[in-house]
Amino acid sequence: MTGPPATWPDRVRARLEGVVASGRWRAPREFDARGPAGVLDGTPVVSFASNDYLGLSAHPAVVAAAAGALERWGAGAGASRLVTGSRPVHRELEHALADWKGTAAAICFPTGFAANLAALSVLGGPDVRVLSDELNHASIIDGCRLSRSQLTVYPHGDVGRLSDLLAQTPDGGVPTIVVTDTVFSMDGDVAPVEQIAALCRRHGALLLLDEAHAVLGPHLPAALTADPDLTLVRMGTLSKTLGALGGFLAGSRDVVDLMVNLARPYIFTTAPTPADAAAALAALGVLRSPEGGALVRRLSDLVARVAPGAGVDPDGVDAPASPIIPVVLGSEQQALEGSAALLAQGIWVPAIRPPTVPAGTSRLRVTLSAAHTDDQVTRLVDALAPLRSALLARIP
Repeated sequence: MTGPPATWPDRVRARLEGVVASGRWRAPREFDARGPAGVLDGTPVVSFASNDYLGLSAHPAVVAAAAGALERWGAGAGASRLVTGSRPVHRELEHALADWKGTAAAICFPTGFAANLAALSVLGGPDVRVLSDELNHASIIDGCRLSRSQLTVYPHGDVGRLSDLLAQTPDGGVPTIVVTDTVFSMDGDVAPVEQIAALCRRHGALLLLDEAHAVLGPHLPAALTADPDLTLVRMGTLSKTLGALGGFLAGSRDVVDLMVNLARPYIFTTAPTPADAAAALAALGVLRSPEGGALVRRLSDLVARVAPGAGVDPDGVDAPASPIIPVVLGSEQQALEGSAALLAQGIWVPAIRPPTVPAGTSRLRVTLSAAHTDDQVTRLVDALAPLRSALLARIP
């Protein structure tokens, strides 16, 4: 029996060979594009893979704001916010985000991943219990690990099980955090946010909501965000709905001040670039204008074309849809073949495989943008039809 490779180069090579042998080798592909249409490895394609849901990354006002910030402040912030990295645009953006989310304050981070790490590492700890949905994003999973909290993972969207867990108060009344995505990034389904919030309010648990993909909802009612008996922290990104780069937390003034003073992803990281902050601020302005409302309606209409009934729950009641539409094909090979079949028609929808999703649920993850044209969406629907037919044929 042979032991592990003796040298570091051998160890690295052995791990790479293991990835190849498992059929899970990945590499980035060059996509030269501004908007959904572009050139992928030399071939013209339309991408249905981006999280730029409203197409704001290429909006003239957003691009102009980024260019203006570059001219005024240069390319980088130069240091962390607490050293010399804070610029007026960072403060303006945080004020606008807090107003948008209906909270007293907000704080920005270089990425949404960093925002979740910050929230859980600061608010959690060995003396804190965290209840986390089993399909939460990797940044939440890593944040829970980093916090060293008492972690319990509850079944996906299972409000009954969550209620039971909250009712099981550990000895000493351990403080509890409930954390959930509001829209789940690989399935596109929506958490029962108001039910979860009611449970947190009843049991005195802090509720951390990851709203990264919630461009179409669920939208929290004002009464919920203003409820003094609910401790609510809202996490969002600047890179999806707003088409820029970064993440943020919105909550009480005390929570935000705690992040400023204790969050390592804030204290020890160079501040977001002024251009990214200015782009996000301009995008938020567009989103909250009549033009933004029209873009959201456009996106919702496109979702209804590709996934009829996506915005209706099993009882026929209107419910939030999402621009994430999974086509679960099963094996990794089937997902890769499905992606290749679409690419041959000039449509780029990457295959999503383990470990991103559980084994046996490899899929095509279609994402829609308000920037897609009607013709592009028609091409997508027509190209997906044979894959969906083949999938239905395999169901007993």
